[in-house]
Amino acid sequence: MNILEGHIDSIKVNGDLSIVKVRVGSAVFSTILIDTPETAPYLFVDNKVKIIFKETEVILGVGDMSGISLRNKMKGKVSHIESDTLLSKVSIDTEMGTITSIITSNAVKQLQIVQDMELTAMVKTNELMLSK
Repeated sequence: MNILEGHIDSIKVNGDLSIVKVRVGSAVFSTILIDTPETAPYLFVDNKVKIIFKETEVILGVGDMSGISLRNKMKGKVSHIESDTLLSKVSIDTEMGTITSIITSNAVKQLQIVQDMELTAMVKTNELMLSK
């Protein structure tokens, strides 16, 4: 699991759903929750929370990622690659800390991902979980 610590920046509620923005350093992450400040007492602006997401939910992109709808983007540099026949574990050093992605070894080859390469790690809004 990838875990980042930050503070709630804003909360937008519609019915039983909330879009919560969490600031981690200079980056702002968005997540959608089936909770509201009325049902989850930890949901308030400036509260310290952890953002949690699986390594298998981290998408890697090479080049300019400005024309993509994913909002949770982390630029970084590849610090470690561990590959076997099917899967590869790629570690990316970002300003928020090390992010780990598990993708297919074929994707690593196709994208020509190598040590010290700059790339972007991305996570969909619905794949982020919050914890106190």
